[in-house]
Amino acid sequence: MGRIRIIGGHWRGRLLPVPTVAGLRPTPERLRETLFNWLAADIAGARCLDLFAGTGILGIEALSRGAREAILIEKNPGLYARLRARQAEGQYPGLHLIRANACRWLQAQGAGRHSPRPFDIVFVDPPFYRDLVARCLSLLQTHGWLSETAWVYVESEPGLVTPPHWQLCQQARAGRVWCRLLRSA
Repeated sequence: MGRIRIIGGHWRGRLLPVPTVAGLRPTPERLRETLFNWLAADIAGARCLDLFAGTGILGIEALSRGAREAILIEKNPGLYARLRARQAEGQYPGLHLIRANACRWLQAQGAGRHSPRPFDIVFVDPPFYRDLVARCLSLLQTHGWLSETAWVYVESEPGLVTPPHWQLCQQARAGRVWCRLLRSA
């Protein structure tokens, strides 16, 4: 089992365990540093949603840097159990966990009788090569999940094209991982 380090904020330097799970790719430090530099002016007090949470590093890093709340969605039972254990330790105020398929959760909650509470920042880092990014972006946009000034961070495989009705604001690359900061257009 490896470890990943929180790189900024109140919990800077704290290590989180990274279990060996097929397809799990925690966002590397270099990309997280870039991402949170992009979000520096908007992170304080933000309401965040971390779809496909995995280790939870993006949501936890956001909380460390002053986000008010981070809701982490993870369907893998083992990863969810590890996140739940971390939450039970009480070390991460504002952290909320939901065990669910991210796309189904967005669809079901967004189709409910009440409008969802919008998020200021959404992290979309799904398993690669499964066509999940476009589906999540569509659900976020059409079901009222985004505040008027929301940022959506996407990590993807190379070659992903920014879908229509989205504005590409920033992008970077680390090896075969692309990251993009988008706004709903």
